[in-house]
Amino acid sequence: MSVLMDSVTTCLSLPVHYLICKLGFEKTDAYDINNILSENGEVCWHAVTEHVCYLQSDQSVDYVKSIRSLGPVCESVNLHFKSLTKEQFVIKYALWFHWTNCTELFLEVFDVLQYTQSTEVALGLMKLTSCLERALGNVYLLLGKDCPFLLRDLLASEQLAVVFGQAVMNVLRVFIGSPYGLNLRNVLWHGFASPKEIPAKYCAMLLFLTAGLGQLLRTYLLQNKCILVHRPYVIFVSLEELDVFPDLNHEAVSIAEELVNLSSFVLKPMIPFWMAALTAFKRSRYADCVIFLLPQLEVGLRLLFTTTNKCPNRLLTAEVKFLSKMLVKHLDNEEVNQLPAVLEEPAMEFLWDFLNHQEGPRIRDRLSHGEINLETFPREVANQLVAFAITLLCRFSDEDMFAFKEHMVVKPLMNCASCYCSRFHPIARLKKQVCTSNCESILIEINNSFLFWRLLIELCDTRICTLYSPRPVLEMLVVLRKISTQCHQVSEQVIASTELRYKQWMNKTLRSRQRHNYLRMLNSIKFLSPVLRLILVLMTVELVNIHLVCKKNPSDYQQYLKFLKSVLQYTENLVTYTSPEKNKWDETLELTNKILIKIKRISDRKLMLILFAKSSEKDLLS
Repeated sequence: MSVLMDSVTTCLSLPVHYLICKLGFEKTDAYDINNILSENGEVCWHAVTEHVCYLQSDQSVDYVKSIRSLGPVCESVNLHFKSLTKEQFVIKYALWFHWTNCTELFLEVFDVLQYTQSTEVALGLMKLTSCLERALGNVYLLLGKDCPFLLRDLLASEQLAVVFGQAVMNVLRVFIGSPYGLNLRNVLWHGFASPKEIPAKYCAMLLFLTAGLGQLLRTYLLQNKCILVHRPYVIFVSLEELDVFPDLNHEAVSIAEELVNLSSFVLKPMIPFWMAALTAFKRSRYADCVIFLLPQLEVGLRLLFTTTNKCPNRLLTAEVKFLSKMLVKHLDNEEVNQLPAVLEEPAMEFLWDFLNHQEGPRIRDRLSHGEINLETFPREVANQLVAFAITLLCRFSDEDMFAFKEHMVVKPLMNCASCYCSRFHPIARLKKQVCTSNCESILIEINNSFLFWRLLIELCDTRICTLYSPRPVLEMLVVLRKISTQCHQVSEQVIASTELRYKQWMNKTLRSRQRHNYLRMLNSIKFLSPVLRLILVLMTVELVNIHLVCKKNPSDYQQYLKFLKSVLQYTENLVTYTSPEKNKWDETLELTNKILIKIKRISDRKLMLILFAKSSEKDLLS
């Protein structure tokens, strides 16, 4: 791997490298900023859109000619910003960034352009594009309902064309959102560009265009008498669920800096990004740290992927969904992906948890799409990703890393990484549901069964493979989780009702009908408690043996799925009948009798199959 690593000088394919690093510099004519900027500081969009060229065949954007034509314009904008003081820039432009709800961030990008430190320019572009995407999504929702997830689809939407004009959207697509243009957002967020490969003038141009969009939007809002609503940011709840590794101190970060220069997980052109990430962590700039780090983790994983699967050409393939493809079981040619075997299951589960699972933090998606408030990004999340990165730096190296792995700061990190279990896969979420306090209330408050509760916990402690769960497993998990949710609701309703009625009984405030109803409720609890416990056992046993469902033939599978759905129907009816509005306690007995018959029938059939299998095995041995 070191030979490949040493030979790599860029992760951009030749065509993409030409588009980004050379094409926009081919025209060297000076361009007058006054052509696109009026005296009162407004962007002259007509003059900007004139530089977008179109193909004669179908009038779609000719990205090559457009980039070449816009090159001098971008340079002029960059020089214009460099000529301004911070105060002048604020007076002239700050107002036009308010629509993004991130004015301070855009002012910071101006500061970055004054010094053009390569890593900071890249960081500024990543933050700018993510916040711009979020703001454009807010504009989309003025006219549309479901905002497109991909920036490419958002920029191509009819809704944004109505607000800003199609010609303006085509200008944006030259810079971001189209794989045929500069595609700056994806090239940076997916780790294909090294610090020196992103010209600062493109960052300046996007800053300029964002202000111009603000001016166009103001006109649209005034004409249509509407208000732009900013969607709330996603907030990380239950941060304790993300707590995997111990807190990193300065010594750990210093060791990480040493490892960056030694590990074969890091490509040499990308070392400045790694160092910038660690520096940001030390300076408590946690969002910046993670924005730097995530693309570099993807680069390192891509290097491992291309090496282990013997496809070095894919190191330079700028595919948007490549990270997801790296983590799948099979390659496009149906051969087994070798990366999971190299990374091993705990590391794979960590990556799926933090990046992919729908109920996980999905950090990369949420950061890159502008869904997170960068100013309040939690240290806890950054700590986990930096710690995980340190373990990868240690594991993948041609150098002797024994001393590092045994270091008193690093060893606990390696131990935590080696025993990680998924927390956000549907299997893990169902385990949590079964063992949550609401379920405990079913077992202990309704009917004291401490040993039974411990049995459930021990069953849930069984390690179950979560990687690459096939469709039948996921279908069953959906039903089991719904059953669990309904059981919790029944439990909460019954407990709330019994507590209320008990107080009213003691205070002698119940009317005659309510007293009779209360007695029926108490009678129902006697059978509801063991039935709910039975369902919990059924769910837990099915969970522990969830992968056996793949061995069922289609007919047996459909039959069993139908049975589980009947249990779900029973629990849903229980929720209705035990609600304060219904109080149908006698009817719950009838429902329960029916479901118990079904459960017994299935259990008898399973037992018969087990006995038959044992008998057949005995016959074969005799």
